[in-house]
Amino acid sequence: MTRVLVPVEVLAGKTVAPGLMALLGTVDVTVLGYHVLPEQTPPDQARQQYEERATAALEDLSEEFRAAGGAADHRLVFTHDREQTVTRVADEIDAEAFAISGMTGDADSLLVSLSGEVAADRIVEFVIELIGNRDIAVTLLLATDAEAAVDDRLETAATQLREAGIDTNTSTATGSPFDSLMDAAPTHDAIVIGEAAPSLRSLVFGDEAERVAASSVGPVLVVRRDDESESIES
Repeated sequence: MTRVLVPVEVLAGKTVAPGLMALLGTVDVTVLGYHVLPEQTPPDQARQQYEERATAALEDLSEEFRAAGGAADHRLVFTHDREQTVTRVADEIDAEAFAISGMTGDADSLLVSLSGEVAADRIVEFVIELIGNRDIAVTLLLATDAEAAVDDRLETAATQLREAGIDTNTSTATGSPFDSLMDAAPTHDAIVIGEAAPSLRSLVFGDEAERVAASSVGPVLVVRRDDESESIES
């Protein structure tokens, strides 16, 4: 079963929008409650102080995910490095993707980026599992440099999605993949992107996350690269 990791800054009062819970109702979910500590604070000390309150919040979130239709469990981590923790836990649970939470209602449309050196087949497989038999439309976006060679990944992916019964459109753009993604984001309810896409690290862990929030209030689902695969598309 496809599994998605949902990091939540649980002690800061952060939660998950009902629309994202509903969108992930076709997959298994692990809610990762995390709290970033000052360098001088030992994790064990923080756990003793905050574990009970954080665990109660995570149990409530997990129950809400289950009510939305999917299976859900949770983990609690006190850490000095959020990025390292998210990556480590995603590896441990073999998550196909993780979610950057956003405020959203019902997700009726997905923007799926195939820009950059991403595993297009892996992204398509994830989208098919995520949508299931629901009436959710997909726009596939491929942004390239002006001199980039034309490839067939856009139409290949569109064919696979249409054969799975998914309403699919395609869109191309010339220039920055990140800027093209942000230009298209406001007209879609959620974004799916590959882990190796340009600017992804800053999108997830840095200042560009604010640009995502400014362009789209919907969530971003990041499909992880399969490091064991030798067939990553470019």
